[in-house]
Amino acid sequence: MNFPSHRNLVAIGLIAILLVIAASAMLDSSGTVTSPVPSMFTVDGKTYAFTYTAINNAQRAAGLMNKRVTNTTTMLFAFPSMGVYQFWMKDTNTSLDIIWISATGNNGTVVYVYSGAQPCYSLFCSNYGSSAPANYVIEARTGFAKANDIKAGTQIQFS
Repeated sequence: MNFPSHRNLVAIGLIAILLVIAASAMLDSSGTVTSPVPSMFTVDGKTYAFTYTAINNAQRAAGLMNKRVTNTTTMLFAFPSMGVYQFWMKDTNTSLDIIWISATGNNGTVVYVYSGAQPCYSLFCSNYGSSAPANYVIEARTGFAKANDIKAGTQIQFS
């Protein structure tokens, strides 16, 4: 069996440290997004205003917990860098569609959609995630993605 050499392990470790330093340079201590965050998005000619936005770790952790979610509720989770982000449904009042988006500037491409994420009222909730990197995630009531024909590859414009 072949094992990585000591030199290769050191190189991998140094690369990992540099990646962590580079990622942390884009954040303040609360993981806050410091660039302008969109207040609306357009998909297939229809424009929607975000009801809620989450731009720091505390807001992202709370999400739509204990908030009234209606057919017009949309929440934007903005992240300071591309990554693979997991979501849970702790104390939400309805099932949700979760839409992961890779965006540059005002243009985004949907990389994954999970429809029908179920609410959880215990300490042990399921996690929902995408294996594709994203820097924006939109949550909306279940059915939003289907009603707007949103799927992987769908283009979204932010403003």
